Amino acid sequence: MKNHLISILIPFKNTSVFLPECIESVISQNYQNWEIIAIDDHSSDNSKIILEHYSSADTRIKVHTNKGEGIISALRTAYNLSKGELITRMDSDDIMNPNKLKILASGLEKHGKGHVAIGGVQYFSDRGISNGYERYERWLNKLTSRGANYSEIYKECVIPSPCWMVHKKDLEDCGAFEHNRYPEDYDLTFRFYEMGLQCIPCNDILHLWRDYDTRTSRTSEHYAQNYFLHLKLYYYLKLHHDKSRPLTVWGAGNKGKSVARDLIKHKIPFYWLCDNPKKIGKNIYGQELRHFDYLHKLKKPKSIVTVANEEAQELIKNFFMNLGQYPMIDYFFFC
Repeated sequence: MKNHLISILIPFKNTSVFLPECIESVISQNYQNWEIIAIDDHSSDNSKIILEHYSSADTRIKVHTNKGEGIISALRTAYNLSKGELITRMDSDDIMNPNKLKILASGLEKHGKGHVAIGGVQYFSDRGISNGYERYERWLNKLTSRGANYSEIYKECVIPSPCWMVHKKDLEDCGAFEHNRYPEDYDLTFRFYEMGLQCIPCNDILHLWRDYDTRTSRTSEHYAQNYFLHLKLYYYLKLHHDKSRPLTVWGAGNKGKSVARDLIKHKIPFYWLCDNPKKIGKNIYGQELRHFDYLHKLKKPKSIVTVANEEAQELIKNFFMNLGQYPMIDYFFFC
């Protein structure tokens, strides 16, 4: 395979306890033509000192300070300094499996531009992994094994933030890190989807994803559920909304209410459906909740489904199938 330079973008902030293991996992890669662009997001511990120590011993490792503040600005700074033809991102508290760079780069060489290479992920933690993370890992890896990641893009982020690689030109065409929308990894995934970058199937576990109480995705407000819902609706309205077809929202729990509020705010008409007899007929935010059978009365409806229960989702899928409607065309699961 060709020996393309790979730029590894690593934002970091106060991860000194994990950084040596992270950087050593890059140094140990069986693909060696890489550069690390590590951006210090104003750490208050000795993270930067650790990176500078590695940089003094290996010129492929470059350390800079974030020109702004926050992970998006750090990624933008790193990207603007990158020289590689292939771009990937790495979290400073995680670990690469030794063949990660080689497998991702090989996938891009085989399939060419217009593709995004993705690898399987595995969570690990000193205290064990929660059932929620186990389910997410299993779901994500199943999609990745088939390259079918976009098929459920409105449920959750379908491309793991620290385990993708693309040609620099493709990333540039997608807007790279110029956008300021959070969660930034999910926003980038939607832009890959919008630009038509095809996902390359992969069955290999390439990335070890560390979980702990103070990781950014657990502590930052930018990764709260309302940010995910706002982002999903933003891209649904941009990419899939059809004003000529009636829109329905199925579900009146917290997520359904959040979507309803946003649609009302944007003055987008919709029908609100549910299967809870205690809510049917009630008026919330000036909208009457109707039984889901109301779909039969609508001509070619498009639906946003906010029901999270997996058994209920199967029943809902069967209901849509009997209507002759299809996922990602006529209905979209938001959870």
